[in-house]
Amino acid sequence: MTSATILGVVIGYLLILLAIGFWGGRESGDLKGYYVAGKKLPAWVIAFSSNATGESAWLLLGLTGMGYAIGVHAFWIIMGEVLGVACAWIWVARPFKEYTDRYDAITVPDYLTERFRDTSHAFRWLSAIIILSMVMAYTAAQLTASGKAFDSFLGTGYTQGVWIGLGIVLFYTTVGGFKAVAYSDFLQGVLMLGCLLTLPVVGIANAGGWGEMIANLRAQDPALLEPMGAYGLTLAGVISAAGSVAIGLAFLGSPQLLTRFMAARDQKQIVDGGFWAVLCVIGFDVGAVLGGMAGRTLFPGLADPETILPQMSAAFFPAFFTGIFLVVVLAAIMSTVDSLLILASSVVVRDVVQKSLGSTASERTLSMMGKGVTVVIGAVGLVVALLEVRVIFDFVLFAWSGIACAFTPVVLCSLFWKGTTREGAIAGMIGGFATTVIWVRVFKADFYDLYEMIPGFFAGLVICIAVSLVTKPDDEAVAELESVRESVGPVF
Repeated sequence: MTSATILGVVIGYLLILLAIGFWGGRESGDLKGYYVAGKKLPAWVIAFSSNATGESAWLLLGLTGMGYAIGVHAFWIIMGEVLGVACAWIWVARPFKEYTDRYDAITVPDYLTERFRDTSHAFRWLSAIIILSMVMAYTAAQLTASGKAFDSFLGTGYTQGVWIGLGIVLFYTTVGGFKAVAYSDFLQGVLMLGCLLTLPVVGIANAGGWGEMIANLRAQDPALLEPMGAYGLTLAGVISAAGSVAIGLAFLGSPQLLTRFMAARDQKQIVDGGFWAVLCVIGFDVGAVLGGMAGRTLFPGLADPETILPQMSAAFFPAFFTGIFLVVVLAAIMSTVDSLLILASSVVVRDVVQKSLGSTASERTLSMMGKGVTVVIGAVGLVVALLEVRVIFDFVLFAWSGIACAFTPVVLCSLFWKGTTREGAIAGMIGGFATTVIWVRVFKADFYDLYEMIPGFFAGLVICIAVSLVTKPDDEAVAELESVRESVGPVF
């Protein structure tokens, strides 16, 4: 599959990322510049950046593969993600932005510490443990995907592919900071959207049109066209659909996504960005599922449904566009890795070193330290990826959910319920995270593979509320919540 054209497209793309890194480096001299781009990002950047970060390579390979494997049943995932993104931008973004601007917060632990008047730094240490454990596993898995992508498209070899992928991401992330991350994610999001809008159009056309595609799918397996899939209207079917919808819960409070709201220039960017974010995720998800369904009619019987996108790109597109499709897969990987590295670095430098340990180092020194920590975390992921430790893929199943279930219930309560207490929030974080991990390891297989986001999220929510009811909220925090509501206006 390797050709000079494909290689030229990939090299051109990587050079653009390097240029973005140099350009973004002008504002990475202090912590606010390095971790939240000086809080100056426009609506269109935060919209595409948040979606590109939230989707990762799972969108390009996983969701197209699900469209291939289960057909219409995959639309439950679309419903969950669209609802999650819409609710995040409509309900969460504006009050969260107002709070974090008042605190001059640059990390989510910053926000939680100030919101709950936590002088013990419990939120900072707890967040660091949760985020670092999940991010290192997730980064290793994404680098493994990078190695395989470079090897399969360009024949670089797995090891060289991992090194190339990490080298590019580390360069523009460490040099350019969050500004480079956000703008590169914007570019990557646009490429992903273009790919996923084109794929189903070309696929359906080659399948003979919409009617022919539907008839072919019905002939292969009528369950491919049923909303509840092969399960039918059974308990297993309902649990499967609910688990798919629950994927969207992560968009309401995962730190790597909340950071985009913090980095927005002002409240107007939040209002404008929501429209583009929802349109973007609809295009992403509908294109992926329909592309997979079209691929099922064109390449039936694939041993691995997640290879349908590269199969279709090689069969129906010229070499230049095959190079673009490779770039899009790399973009999905990189847009997640860069955000995770910045997130993990921020909790180490800002929340542990500067705030918890009370470092008096200058902003520039701390910024340089942040860049060093970013490299170290990437190196840990590199080691695991080069060893190809397969257990990492079991761990990454709940890495996204573990972060989301630790933070989302607590963030929602902190924004909308004045009765939330420091003790309740800490208990909710621990409960949500622990439930997610335990569910995957102990219970999931016996409960129709119920997605861990559901028990993890609701455990965190219930524990946060229950503990808050038996403890007393800070009077000043209650008054501040009312003040934020007045400033932001109604969000419901």
